[in-house]
Amino acid sequence: MASNKLGRLRRFNLIMAGLHAVQGIAILWLATDFTLPLNLGYLRFDAAAQSLVPAAKTITDVPLAALVVAFLFMSALAHLVIATVGRRRYERGLRKGINRFRWVEYAFSASTMMVAVAMLVGIYDAASLALIFLAVAVMNLCGLVMEAHNQALRRAETTSRTNWLAFWVGSLAGIAPWIAVALYLASGAAYGSKAPDFVYWIFVSIFVFFNCFAINMVLQYKGVGKWRDYLYGERAYILLSLFAKSALAWQVFAGTLRP
Repeated sequence: MASNKLGRLRRFNLIMAGLHAVQGIAILWLATDFTLPLNLGYLRFDAAAQSLVPAAKTITDVPLAALVVAFLFMSALAHLVIATVGRRRYERGLRKGINRFRWVEYAFSASTMMVAVAMLVGIYDAASLALIFLAVAVMNLCGLVMEAHNQALRRAETTSRTNWLAFWVGSLAGIAPWIAVALYLASGAAYGSKAPDFVYWIFVSIFVFFNCFAINMVLQYKGVGKWRDYLYGERAYILLSLFAKSALAWQVFAGTLRP
């Protein structure tokens, strides 16, 4: 890879760090203290019915702005690291067709995004939210496995074909939280407590963005057009990350966090 391309990419990452950070600071400064409950579910004995019945206890209230600011700052920090102290390792990986920093950051930031979406539709159970977080984290770590595995295959020259196993496993893990969110939206609408319109827009837009990441990976491994250059796909990942996080952040702000 030409050094001038990597130099431009470094500047690009520094700009992205700034854009994420500025948005996080703006929301932190402007947002209200709107919160959503975090509950623990359990069974309690109903003396009248003489049976165990579901119950829930609120253990804390989660400031929604904190979730939004968290995933914006996670991305800002990741971009700053790969443009500075982690630059050599980052560029060494890019030359080999792998970016470990990306997938580790996504494992935290995209999972936090999905938790925010889930809470907006009424999923407040701590255990359910933990599973949603972990499912999205697994999905993104499967992206790391995909790159690492296929890098090893190319190095060993054992096959000329891409191994898509990690991609499909990650897709399976990643679709589960969306099914849960869709069920909550559908049941709310069916039983008379339809979510606000902005929540539906969030559901559709972020679902589309999440799938664009998968499409970008497919185009990379299929070597379609400009995606034959790994750095082209890398820049696409960076822009998708900015657009997805910005879209979620400002939709949440407009719907619930405006003063």
